[in-house]
Amino acid sequence: MSYSPYRSDLTNSSRNHSSKNIPVAHEKILKPRSRAMQRKGTAAGATRRSSPAQESYPIIVHSHLCWDWVWQRPQQFLSRLSRRHPVLFVETIGPDPHLISPSVRLHDAPDHPNITRIRIQFPGWRWGQADYVDRTRRRVVQEALHGPLAGRFEDAVQWFYDPMTVTAFSGHLGEIATVYDCMDEHSKFNEAHPEIAQREAELLALADVVFTGGRRLYEAKSRHNKNCHFYGCGVDVDHFRRAQHPSTPVAHELKELRKPVLGYFGVVDERLDYSLIAALADANPHWSIAIVGPVVKVNERDLPRRSNLHWLGQRAYADLPTFAKAFDVCLMPFALNEATEYINPTKALEYMATAHPIVSTAVRDVVDNFGSVVKVAASHDEFIELCRKAVADPDSAAIERGLKMAAENTWDSIVEKLENHVNEALAGRRIPVSAA
Repeated sequence: MSYSPYRSDLTNSSRNHSSKNIPVAHEKILKPRSRAMQRKGTAAGATRRSSPAQESYPIIVHSHLCWDWVWQRPQQFLSRLSRRHPVLFVETIGPDPHLISPSVRLHDAPDHPNITRIRIQFPGWRWGQADYVDRTRRRVVQEALHGPLAGRFEDAVQWFYDPMTVTAFSGHLGEIATVYDCMDEHSKFNEAHPEIAQREAELLALADVVFTGGRRLYEAKSRHNKNCHFYGCGVDVDHFRRAQHPSTPVAHELKELRKPVLGYFGVVDERLDYSLIAALADANPHWSIAIVGPVVKVNERDLPRRSNLHWLGQRAYADLPTFAKAFDVCLMPFALNEATEYINPTKALEYMATAHPIVSTAVRDVVDNFGSVVKVAASHDEFIELCRKAVADPDSAAIERGLKMAAENTWDSIVEKLENHVNEALAGRRIPVSAA
C-alpha cells in the first residue's frame, strides 16, 4: 500500500541496544485519554497561543527510511533535534511474505538516548489493503503512546518524510503543528505508489512549515505552501575531515587496490548511470573504481562487472572517512532521469570536506549549487576526461573553495534555522485549549 522502497533485508535490527514487541490489537482502536489527544493539529477556531515552553516540544517522525539504514538527512536532522526534543521515529519496512499479522517493535536508538523508534512491518498479503495499513499504523502508534510511551509525546510536532503516512496520522496524535521535510520527488522513483502525489498534495496543504532538500524541489513545492523553505543538505565537517588526517586508516577493502582510486559512496539505485560507470572502468584498466553503498531497487546481477570495478556494499557512516581517504577522485555518476531531476546530493559537501577533487554528471542542483567546486560533465566522454584531469592535476583552488563551502554549511547551522521556522509557526498558530 504505502511505498516502502527498502526491503526488510536491508536493515539490521541487531544493532538496536534494546527492543520489545508491542502487541497489535486486531480491530479496537484506542480512544485518546484527553482532549489534547483528540484535537487536530490543523483545527480551526483555536483559542490559545503557543508559549515559550513549546520550544521543547516532542517530535513524532514518520519516515520511509529506517533509522539504522544509510545515515542521511533524516538522521542528521533528528539526531541533533533530539538534543532538545524527545523524538519518536516511526518507520515502516517492506512487507514480509512470511508474516501472518503485523510485526511492531519498540527500539531505543543507539547513542541517541532521546530517540525512540517504532518499527512496523506488514504481511505481504495485507500490504495492498490501503485502509487496513492506514488503520493499523495509526492504531499501533496510538497504543504505544497510551502504553509504554504514555506522557512522553503529548502536544507533539508531527514531522513527515513519508507523504503516504499522512492519512494514517494527520490530526490523530494531538499534534500542535505539522512539518513536511521533502527530501525527494517521491512520485518519480521506481515503484512509487500511485497515490503518492495525491497524498503529498494533502500534506503540503495542511503543513504549517515545509522544508525542501533541493532548489528545484523548493520551486515545485512552494507553489502549494507559502511557508516553504529551501535547506539543502549539510555536512558534518569534523567527521569527513578525518579523511585528511594521517592517523586515519584506509579501509581494509581499499588498501590493496591499484591507484588511483575513483570512488563513490551512497545508495546504489536507479539514480546511478551504470553505463557511465562501466565506461569509466573501461577507459583505463589501471584505475580502480570503488562503489560503496547498499544496492536498492536494482538487480545486483545487472550491475556492470569489470576486474577494476569494485562493488563494496553498505558500510557504516562512521567508516566512510576511511574509504574516502583512499579516493583520489570523488564521483557523482548520476543518470539524468526523472529520479535525479530534483536531487541535491548529500555527498557533494561530504566529498568537499575530504579535500578531494569531485566529478559529477550535470544534475541541475549540482550545477546551480556546487558548480564552483565540482567539475561537471555533459557527456560520458567528458566525465572520463574530467576524471583524467583530476587524477593528473587536481584543481587546488576548487578544493579550497569546497572546504570553505563545507565549513559554511554544517548540519548544526541548518538545524538551528529549521527550529526557528518551527517555533515561528507555533507562535503564529492558535492552538485549541483542553477543557478544564
